[in-house]
Amino acid sequence: MRILLIEDDRALAEALTAALCPRGLSVDLARSADEADAFLQQADYAAILLDLGLPDEDGLVLLHRMRARGDTRPVLILTARGTIDARIRGLNEGADDYLVKPFDVDELHARLLAVLRRQGGYLGRSLTCGQLTFDLEIRVAHVEGATIALSVRETELLELLLRRAGNVVPKRIAEDHLFGLGGDLGSNAVEVYVHRLRKKLDEAASGTLIETVRGVGYIIVAKP
Repeated sequence: MRILLIEDDRALAEALTAALCPRGLSVDLARSADEADAFLQQADYAAILLDLGLPDEDGLVLLHRMRARGDTRPVLILTARGTIDARIRGLNEGADDYLVKPFDVDELHARLLAVLRRQGGYLGRSLTCGQLTFDLEIRVAHVEGATIALSVRETELLELLLRRAGNVVPKRIAEDHLFGLGGDLGSNAVEVYVHRLRKKLDEAASGTLIETVRGVGYIIVAKP
């Protein structure tokens, strides 16, 4: 699952990225409101972690602009502004939750998952397709109790496809999800991971098909 962290404090951003990635989250970092606007227009994020003290603009102004243009992606504010008035203003501007610095990463992760559940970002505890079940909390795929060994990127790709099961995932969205924005990718980078994942799902008798929609992207469906 890919999230956008909007934070200008480099040390904190690096610490949060290091703490969240092992929990199954892919983190893109924007260090200003201007960078954040560019990222938000290019990638499909499950959620946004937003600092308010940005160098070029107050984070609440960015949040207001997001909501005004109809962007409903979950936003969790991370800030040193801990007064009741500040919290109320943040929530009134459209934040889904509000966490005051310093905070515990375990609490941040729990609040993020709670926000996603409320927003429908998590469809219950698991996703299923054919005989395949993907546990969203521990991010493990299995067939009839037998775990399928997947790499981190294979896991991310599978989750992305399953969240949109029956619908095409554009190739560009898959690239952004797996590699982040602006990466120097080979022309067949995504195809390599699709091939590996398809092979492992077939070997596990998962009852699923990953189909390539030429010129568009990929779709996962249950075998007839």
